[in-house]
Amino acid sequence: MNFQRFTKKNIIINILLITIYILWNSFVVGIRDEHYFLLLLWLVSFYAGEKSRKFIIAFSIFIVYWIIYDSMRILPNYEVSQVHIIEPYEFEKALFGITVNNTLLTPNEYFAIYNTKFLDILSGLFYINWVPIPLAFGVYLFFKDKLLFAKFSIVFFLVNIFGFAIYYIYPAAPPWYVDLYGFDLQIGVPGNSARLSKFDEIVGLPIFENIYNKNANVLAAMPSLHATYPLIVLFYGIKKGFGWLLNGLFIIFMSGIWFAAVYSNHHYIVDILVGVIMTLVVIAVFEKLSFKPYYQRHIRSFINQI
Repeated sequence: MNFQRFTKKNIIINILLITIYILWNSFVVGIRDEHYFLLLLWLVSFYAGEKSRKFIIAFSIFIVYWIIYDSMRILPNYEVSQVHIIEPYEFEKALFGITVNNTLLTPNEYFAIYNTKFLDILSGLFYINWVPIPLAFGVYLFFKDKLLFAKFSIVFFLVNIFGFAIYYIYPAAPPWYVDLYGFDLQIGVPGNSARLSKFDEIVGLPIFENIYNKNANVLAAMPSLHATYPLIVLFYGIKKGFGWLLNGLFIIFMSGIWFAAVYSNHHYIVDILVGVIMTLVVIAVFEKLSFKPYYQRHIRSFINQI
């Protein structure tokens, strides 16, 4: 099939998509530099060549996920449901509390007392790769196994959508919020890098400060999506048939993310558990449905586009 960069159909579709995207962000979300960057990335990739077009179309599911996440700032979850602040804290303490000098502490409070520069660096390195490693894994699957890439990307999208839904059903404050504001609800508080600020101090760059300043969901600690991404990577790494060495690295990556989530004061262990359970349920249901003819046709249709 001959590749044509510019056709009447794709030009019209792209003009419509770009116009809608710019209007949406200009008048509803609030347009920022990263929105223009995304448009530039889409247009360059779409028209540069056949391979780059297939690549950006394949990863459009990740773009849609980001647009949904970014748009959640227009309707904060605390305007939809009651925010839970003390309940996750007390539940964490009841299940995983650590007694220090006759005082029961959450693991977050324990690490606030017992921490090291080494763990600050290690946690930052794990956390900073929370998205890059899953994306790199997705790129690998795109070139090596289109079917597994389709399944990986769909599961990634579904896990995020279910996670977003729970954010609105059960808004939950992160541990750092309790440290800063106690158990009273403070509306409109900005995101906070918490103990990851120590990593910024060590490297001399406001890496996590810039990330969390743009956080669209401050009161959305449960489920921990930080816990879900490396688990999805590990599952499909096993499905791909990677050996013990690479899957062992994925296990280390997953464990490091989970530890860093608690150590950095961003999540309770219960947040991680809910994220893990949700991910396993989504994977199990999707994998079962993916063998049914109806869903197989749609998956194959997606693969044919990339």
